[in-house]
Amino acid sequence: MITRASGLVRPTIFGILNMTEDSFSDGGRYLESEAALEHARVLVGEGADVLDIGAAASNPDAKPVPSDVEIARLAPIVAALKADSIPVSVDSFSPEVQRWAIGEEVEYLNDVRGFSHPDLYPALAASATKLIVMHSVQSGDRLVPVDISPDDIFDRCRCFFEGRIGALVGAGISETRLVLDPGMGLFLGSNPEASFTMLRRIFDLKQSFGLPVLISVSRKSFLRRLIGRSPEQAGAASLAAELFAAQQGADGIRTHEPRPLRDALTVWRACAHETDRNVP
Repeated sequence: MITRASGLVRPTIFGILNMTEDSFSDGGRYLESEAALEHARVLVGEGADVLDIGAAASNPDAKPVPSDVEIARLAPIVAALKADSIPVSVDSFSPEVQRWAIGEEVEYLNDVRGFSHPDLYPALAASATKLIVMHSVQSGDRLVPVDISPDDIFDRCRCFFEGRIGALVGAGISETRLVLDPGMGLFLGSNPEASFTMLRRIFDLKQSFGLPVLISVSRKSFLRRLIGRSPEQAGAASLAAELFAAQQGADGIRTHEPRPLRDALTVWRACAHETDRNVP
């Protein structure tokens, strides 16, 4: 475990690939397999350690995507990337898609619902896939605005992880396979300050559970509201928040733009005379 005093960690960079029609940031741009695979290779070339691939958006205006359609979008990309030994994370809250991804032996499953289906746990326990367990203030399947006090958000997040980690470990899933994502933007409610509060308390979250923490702030609404920019114009704000998360001890950062993050981390560490090291 690192501490604040030990300097800037070099987090694992998760490059975001959205194969969706209605992602808030790049909906429809990489829906077709050829375009998706081309962008995947660009992300890797720009410094992504892992590709986080989603084929169904979770924003409030997104259309539901049947599981078979989601799998059909993912299958050729996952196969091509695994053939090139590129680590893959499948971003899905569908148990059917998650079962398929386990069968493909992907390195990570990323679930914005935090693995809320206990009937999937035996399959998860029998696999070696790492699980990115995300916290969300919403209890249903839709990402709807909820007004949560920033003063309450850390305790809500900690209580969620206490319960979910207990359930997963109780089902035979090793804690060593778990990565915690506190959620950002609307996943923490409609008040932007809740997201800033969680960013400031990354270290506290790591200390609470002794598990790696992944942060996803790229182009999020709480940053865009602060600076009055569109998703396409939010690169500098995203990078600032990502560097702050790294300074607070984030073990993984999920981003649309790996190159600026990789370059900024490299320069920061050089200025601080740090020795580069990767966090699994």
